[in-house]
Amino acid sequence: SYTTDTKSRKENKKTLENLYSLSVDITKIRRLKEWVLLQDVAYVKEIAGILQEMGADETTVANIIERCPEAILHTPAEINSQRALWQLVCQNEKQLIKLIEQFPESFFTTEYQQNQKANILFFQELGLKNNIITRFLTSAPNIFYNSVEKNKNVIETLQRNYLNLGGSEANMKIWILKLLSQNPFILLNTSTAIQEKLEFLQKNDFTDQEVLQLLSKLKGFIFQLNSTTMQKSMLFSKNIFKCSDQELKQLVLKCPALLYYSVPVLEERLEGLLKEGISIAQIRETPMVLELTTQIVQYRIKKLSALGYDIKSGNLESLNGTKKDFEVTYGKIQSKKERPIFNPVAPLHIED
Repeated sequence: SYTTDTKSRKENKKTLENLYSLSVDITKIRRLKEWVLLQDVAYVKEIAGILQEMGADETTVANIIERCPEAILHTPAEINSQRALWQLVCQNEKQLIKLIEQFPESFFTTEYQQNQKANILFFQELGLKNNIITRFLTSAPNIFYNSVEKNKNVIETLQRNYLNLGGSEANMKIWILKLLSQNPFILLNTSTAIQEKLEFLQKNDFTDQEVLQLLSKLKGFIFQLNSTTMQKSMLFSKNIFKCSDQELKQLVLKCPALLYYSVPVLEERLEGLLKEGISIAQIRETPMVLELTTQIVQYRIKKLSALGYDIKSGNLESLNGTKKDFEVTYGKIQSKKERPIFNPVAPLHIED
């Protein structure tokens, strides 16, 4: 709705004066979104006033406007509505202003207020905690642009499939809430797409129980994958590891990354491991190592080698896991290496 014809228009003097009075770095706005400065109407003082009312100091106000200049083009009424909306899930205004400073674009997208409100209430009814809904508002705002009917439809499809795959009624709510918390973007799928991905797994002979296991392990990201890509990845793994369909299935259950990553990604990671002298047999034994990027693998091998740990003859388990998991493993290997060897003939100093 705003014109972007910057050549024929001049910057709005009043807007500039008001921004200067708030110590806003105008060069930043010119670099980012100069078109904002060209608009005939802007609510600089009013928006700053609302932010200050919520507890923002001058620096915070300037920072918010610099990061999201279009904030000043919204009417005070729109921003007050948005403020009331976010207060449904925020503990207090202090938390709200902190969120606005971190995620101004999410807060100042006001076109979908009706949908936002209906979805917030729906998520609360579903049993999602307010701190999770807040996380959705900031990091997955587009799920709130959907109509509440569409989001309900996707949730119902997931619930129906969970029960059809043998999940229990008692655990269904926990399963849905966990899946949503891990990956709210599930809601951007259509019910048909969800159905297709589940059928793909069933056609590849995964049992109902195994499909549920994969859904949980992949945190629902499987719904964002393409069936053709998954098929190619599985075929690639089957050829590389020279295994039967049944063995491949077990490998995928052990390491869903074989389904999740495309062939070029898997190729690059395999190549990186082989260059380090690791064998295909070792990778087949511990396929989870393919979840790590080549850079992470190289870094971890280097650290372990410095301790005299030979990865080529050892187990790849020591490379696996999150950064925290690896640090624990590394710490154990290091302390084992540093531990003094017990000398049975050395005198023991035992106090009486």
